[in-house]
Amino acid sequence: MAEAKKVIVTGGAGFIGSHLVDRLLAEGHQVVVMDNLSTGKLRNLNPSATFHHSDITHQLVNDVFHREQPDIVFHMAAQVSVTESTKDPINDAAINVTGTLRLLEASRRFGLEKFIYSSTGGALYGDPEVNPCAETTPIRPMSPYGLSKHLGEQYVELYHRLYHLNYSILRYGNVYGPRQDPHGEAGVIAIFTQAMLEGRQPQIFGGGEQQRDFVFVADVVQANIRAMQHGDGEAINIGTGETTSVNCIYEALQSIIQYRWDAERRPQRPGEIYRISLECSKAARILGWSPQISLEEGLQQTVESFRKGVRATA
Repeated sequence: MAEAKKVIVTGGAGFIGSHLVDRLLAEGHQVVVMDNLSTGKLRNLNPSATFHHSDITHQLVNDVFHREQPDIVFHMAAQVSVTESTKDPINDAAINVTGTLRLLEASRRFGLEKFIYSSTGGALYGDPEVNPCAETTPIRPMSPYGLSKHLGEQYVELYHRLYHLNYSILRYGNVYGPRQDPHGEAGVIAIFTQAMLEGRQPQIFGGGEQQRDFVFVADVVQANIRAMQHGDGEAINIGTGETTSVNCIYEALQSIIQYRWDAERRPQRPGEIYRISLECSKAARILGWSPQISLEEGLQQTVESFRKGVRATA
C-alpha cells in the first residue's frame, strides 16, 4: 500500500467525489472534503472525512488549505451541465475557471505535492472526426462547459510551468453509477433509471442515436487512485473506447427494470455532441489502468442501488 497522505477532495459530497472519498479512507488516507452542497448531498458524505462546507470560488479556500495542509488535491467540484453552461456561461466560468484558479493559488502557496484535475473528454473534443479519439485530438468544445474545463486544464499546466506544481489531468467519458443525480441532465443513465423505477416516462432528446463512452464510477475512482503516484504532468483519457447510443441504454435499462413503455421524444438540446469515445491506451501505459466493469454489469449495479433508494423513500 502507498504511503498514507492527507488529501482534499473538492466536490467530495457529489457523485464521483463521494466514491473517491470512500476509497481513499478505505486505503488509510486522511481525507478532507470541500463542498458547497449546491449539487452534492450530505447523505453521500463519509463520516470519517473532515468536512468543510465551503465554496471553491470564495477566498476562504485559503483558510481551509492553511488549516489542513494537504499533500494532494483531487479537484472534482464543477458546474457539469452543458445546458446550464449555455444558459449562464458566466456562472459556468466562475465555478470551473475561477474556482480552479483559486485552488491552484492555494496549492502553490502551501506547497502541494500534486494536483489531480477532473476534466472531460466527452465535451472537450467536440464532435471528433475520428473515434475513439486520443489525447492528441484537436480540442474543439461545442459548449461553454467544455471550454471552461479546458481553460481549467490550461491553468493547471501554467502553474506547473511557472511554479513546478505537479499535476495529472484525467479526461473522463460519460461517468455513471450509484449516487448519480437523477434530477440534472448530465447523467442519462441515472435519469432513465429513476424515472422507470418510479413509473414515469423518460425523455429522449433528439433521435436517441447520440453515442457516448459510458465508464463506471468505480473505474474512474481507480484511475484517480493510480494518479496519486503515476501520470505526472500528463493529460489522460479515462473511458472505455466504445460507444453506446442513448437508445441502446434505454433498451438495456428497460430489460433490467422490466419497464414496458417507450420514451417521450423531445427536440435535440443545443451544444450536444453526436458521437464520441475515448482512446485510452495512454491510461494503460502510464497509469496501469483499464476499465474493469462492463456496461451490463455497471447498469445492473446502478439499477440495484437506485432500487434501494426508491424503496427507502416509498
